[in-house]
Parts: sequence; C-alpha cells; structure tokens
Amino acid sequence: MVASASMRKGEIMSIAGQVLIVTGGTSGIGEGVSRELAARGAKVVMASPQAEEGAALAAELTAAGHDALFVATDITSDSSLYRLVDATLGRHGRIDGVHCNAGVWAEGKVTDFDEATWSKVFGVNVKGTFLTLKHIVPVMERQGHGTIIITTSVAAFIGFPAHAAYCASKAALEALVRCMATDYAGVIRTVAVSPGTIQTPMLDASCAGWDKPPAEIYAEVAQKIPVRRLGTPADVAKVVAWLFSDDAGYVNGSTIFLEGGTMALPPW
Repeated sequence: MVASASMRKGEIMSIAGQVLIVTGGTSGIGEGVSRELAARGAKVVMASPQAEEGAALAAELTAAGHDALFVATDITSDSSLYRLVDATLGRHGRIDGVHCNAGVWAEGKVTDFDEATWSKVFGVNVKGTFLTLKHIVPVMERQGHGTIIITTSVAAFIGFPAHAAYCASKAALEALVRCMATDYAGVIRTVAVSPGTIQTPMLDASCAGWDKPPAEIYAEVAQKIPVRRLGTPADVAKVVAWLFSDDAGYVNGSTIFLEGGTMALPPW
C-alpha cells in the first residue's frame, strides 16, 4: 500500500502521505476529522456544501503547512460527486481512503414524517453514502487498495424517542458496512464508527424547543454517561485516524463504538 511506504521507522499509527476524503468535512465531527488527519500529515480533501466554511478551513490548514483541499460537494448528486473524485485525482492521482461522514437529522415519529423530510434524511444519510461509494470504489479497485469509514450512530441500536427516520437511516449504514467488507474483500476495508452524544452543531439543533438551555441539558446528560462527559469531534477524529492507518489493518466489517459507555447502561 502507498500508506505503508510513507511510514517512518518506529512511527505509530502513521497516515502521512495518504490521500483521504472527508464528506461533511467542514463542520462538527467532519471538521474535527479533517483537522486531525491534516495534522498527522495526510493529504485531506474536504467535501461539503458549506462553501464559505470550507474555503476558510482549507485556507487555515494550508497556511499551517498542511495539504488541504476543499471541494464544494452535494453527495446526493452524481455529477457533484464526479467532480469531487475528478478534483481529488487531478491533484493527487489516487484516493487511499474516504470517511463517509456527511449526515442530517430530523425529529419525529413515523406518523410525523412527510415525504420531503423522509427524502432529506434518507437522501443524505443513505443514498448520499451509496453514491459516494459508487464513485470512489472503482478508483480503489483499480489501485488495489482502499479504506472506507462510515459514520453511523448509536441511534442504529437504541430506540431514541422521536428519531424514527434518523435511527432507521443509521441502521441501514450499519448493514452497508458488512456488505462492503464482503463485496470488496481483499481490496477495501470498511469500518463503521458509531458515535454517541458528541457536542456538535447537529446536537445543538436537536435541543431546539426544549425548556432548558443546551448547556444545562448537556450537563444533565453528561452525568448519565459512564465517562461523565459528552464526546467531542476530536474523540472521534483520533479513532478515525487510527482506522486509516496500517495499524488497524485487521479491522474490517466492524463497528467501533465511541459513546463513553452509553451502550452499557441498564434500561432503568
């Protein structure tokens, strides 16, 4: 693998020189991952529809001496993803890994959803991931190697109240990870990272309409999590960086939970 050639003797968890795409790479978990990968010497390509934020983040990382490229991308669009892949190959000539992280959330039970909301949640979270892989997998097959990381959620395993579409969309991605591991065995590793309560703009949005400010809600939630704090994008980013490295070469078709022990809590 290209990544192996770039590892310095004795260095642990090296991803230096790898060409890595991060979808949703300009906000929340994605921004944290983009920063971490760049700091570790990867050539980072950030994809998101946030043009202003993306340009600013790429400029900041580049000024700090990192190799960072922003490509305005709508992952629900074939043509937009084609441009993302074309821009990445045009600059670097290969794609060593992709973190399929872009996602959206909407509140509601099954009886609350109209077609537009359903299409938005599943269009980005599920269809968007499928389309991203549709365009990137052939590149990895030609190269003979690649690593795919997909952001799922503990919501795929826990019945959060009024999260019906979001929970269902993340469960679909969990199934996709297993299929990818078998369909592209020997060429591509695919792993899920399943975050719990991570402090991001999406989490802030989920608190809208509550009778308490977010800070108070977060303090209460933190006391219920066994590690007694909320997660941060950096918590996820460090694990993603490891998964892209050769040190994680035997991790495939698995889910890495990043939820501070939430999954271990009893139901009372």
